[in-house]
Amino acid sequence: MNLRSKNRISPDFSMSSMTDIIFLLLIFFMLTSNFVTPSGLPVSLPSSKTSNIVMQKIGITITEDLKYYLNEKPVALEDIEPQLAALLQGTQEGEGVVVLHVDKTVPVEHLARVAGIAANMNAKVTLATLPE
Repeated sequence: MNLRSKNRISPDFSMSSMTDIIFLLLIFFMLTSNFVTPSGLPVSLPSSKTSNIVMQKIGITITEDLKYYLNEKPVALEDIEPQLAALLQGTQEGEGVVVLHVDKTVPVEHLARVAGIAANMNAKVTLATLPE
């Protein structure tokens, strides 16, 4: 009497499905890591209870020694308005987003001056903060 089954289970383990999952996870993390764009300039941001992440198109940074940077390029205060107008030229009205990275030791008058320039160009102004 022959009681052995004709269908034998192979003891080999196929790694193809595991590598597919690993590559999909790798692609997912590579794509999502590009959405967060940290400011490359050394600025000590203030903290707040609610900190929303906004897709940064235009960033203006004011350091503690009152140096101004537009998209991480040094710029004089007098040149912010024409350069910002050139960057906002291709956007529709109300679609331009300007993120302000202001050091917490900078007086409010400098923040208000730059925010006023951006608001006069019908741009949405957002202040970058750290969560508490």
